[in-house]
Amino acid sequence: MEKKVVIYTSSTCGYCHMAIDYFKENEIEYTEKNVSTDAVARKELMSQGFMGVPVIFVDEEVIQGFDKNKLEELLN
Repeated sequence: MEKKVVIYTSSTCGYCHMAIDYFKENEIEYTEKNVSTDAVARKELMSQGFMGVPVIFVDEEVIQGFDKNKLEELLN
């Protein structure tokens, strides 16, 4: 069963780009919410208590930052 993956990013975040590259290389479907260009996404993220990116949601699990090992654990 496919897991729902949502990543909050910013345009200048290197770790965000690394995470997106990882998703593309592994053919993982994801939804990107760029807080640099999307005020609604920025408010969503802040309302959940996060101030930095990337923040990755895999179903109900949250990963703050790009943690490849944790991502693999949650996606497999």
